[in-house]
Amino acid sequence: MDKDLTISQLDRQNILNNDLAIAEIQKQTRIQGIYFEDKLCFTKNIVATYFEVELRTVERYVSENQKEISGNGYEVLKGKRLKEFLACVIEQDVPDINVGNISNRTPQLAIFDFRSFLNLAMLLVESPTAKSLRQVMLDIVIDFINQKAGGATKYINQRDEIYGQEFPVWQ
Repeated sequence: MDKDLTISQLDRQNILNNDLAIAEIQKQTRIQGIYFEDKLCFTKNIVATYFEVELRTVERYVSENQKEISGNGYEVLKGKRLKEFLACVIEQDVPDINVGNISNRTPQLAIFDFRSFLNLAMLLVESPTAKSLRQVMLDIVIDFINQKAGGATKYINQRDEIYGQEFPVWQ
C-alpha cells in the first residue's frame, strides 16, 4: 500500500473510519495519554512533545485542518466537562509538563482523542516521529485487512487467468 497520508484526505479518513484498526493501532503502539470518558486523550502539550514539534506547529495544523480534525475527535472542553477532565488529570497523576499551565481557572482546554491524534500524525510533515507512526499505522492496517480477508490481499487484474472465477464470500 503506497499511500501518502500527508496529502490524501480520503486515505486518511479510510483508516480513521475503521474502528477495529484504530483499536489495533492503539493496542500495538501503546501510546500513553490521559483516560477521559473511557477514551485515551491528549492535550496539545502531550501531542507536541510526542511528535517533537513546537506547540505552535500543532496549533497551526489544527487551525488549517479544523474541520477534518474536529470531525475525528478533537474538541475544546469548557465548564463541567473541563472540570471533569482536570479531575482525571489529578487522579491519574499526570505531570504538569504534559498538561501545560492549566488550573481550575482555565476557561477552556483543547484535547485530542486517539483518532484525532492519529489524524494529526497523518498530517504532520515536519516530524520524523509522525512519519514513523504513519508507517506503523499503514503496516497495521494492511495486516488487519489481510487477517479479515483470510490471508493475503489479492488485487483483481483482468489479465489474470483466474479473473472472473468465483471466490469464497467473506463472512
